[in-house]
Amino acid sequence: MKTSWWLIKITVPVSFGVMLLDYFGLLTLMAEYTGPVFKLFGLPGISAIVLVTSIFTNIYSVVAVLSLLQLPMREGVILATMCLVSHGFLIETAVMKRTGSSAVRMLLLRLTCSIVIGWALNLIMPGSISLETPGLMQHQNDFYIVLVNWLQSISKTILKILILVNILLIFQRILDEFGWMDAIEKPLSPFMKIMGLPRSTTLSWVVANLIGLAYGSAIMIEESEKGKMSREDADLLNHHVSLSHSQLEDPLLFLTLGYAIHWLIWPRILIAIAAVWLRKAELRLKAVYVRQQD
Repeated sequence: MKTSWWLIKITVPVSFGVMLLDYFGLLTLMAEYTGPVFKLFGLPGISAIVLVTSIFTNIYSVVAVLSLLQLPMREGVILATMCLVSHGFLIETAVMKRTGSSAVRMLLLRLTCSIVIGWALNLIMPGSISLETPGLMQHQNDFYIVLVNWLQSISKTILKILILVNILLIFQRILDEFGWMDAIEKPLSPFMKIMGLPRSTTLSWVVANLIGLAYGSAIMIEESEKGKMSREDADLLNHHVSLSHSQLEDPLLFLTLGYAIHWLIWPRILIAIAAVWLRKAELRLKAVYVRQQD
């Protein structure tokens, strides 16, 4: 319940603040200044609205906004993949900071990798850049209606947090009590080595990929605070899951828009693996430098 309350204390005010930003048009205003950058990825300037929405909210909001845009399939997939890397910054960064990573580093990593993925997909995806300029259908409701909708949405989110966090922690205790962790860790051990992740991060990695980083944070925090996963190992895990998590639910949401699901999965896995190995190389170089100084 402590973990649930910690998540709720972050989620509710962040969600309310974003609702206000969206209602008063500030998200759209912010996107206008970043729009020209998106042309580098073969995307129309209006794509900035989607990414800014993603950064401050979640993938559900991204799907909702994309459903209003008349984006061609190729551009939609590129933008969706960028958003799958860069979304929910405020809540998910708080989780990663608590488990041992620098908040600034995680933000810069996700933004940089989102840009790299957009650039790379624009180069390798079949098809050509569309010359069409899509538009956004604006829906402006009374504030009372917006507030009621937000209250309904946040109530469901709070209930989901309370249920999922408790179920996950009970599940984790059962695994520990009956010694069943090996049944999960052993089969995945070769894959963890390929990804550069320590064995102690296996359960947290599985949970983050099944249900996401925010809801899966219960296990990550529990494992970290009880010493089952060192802060160094947790930091390596964060370098991976910050870029590649919720590989089941989030890509499936984009199927409702008709997007090819494989483009939404493997680029994130590859860039997450690269991020971990680069982090390990960085740590080795730092260790060598310290020894030389001594």
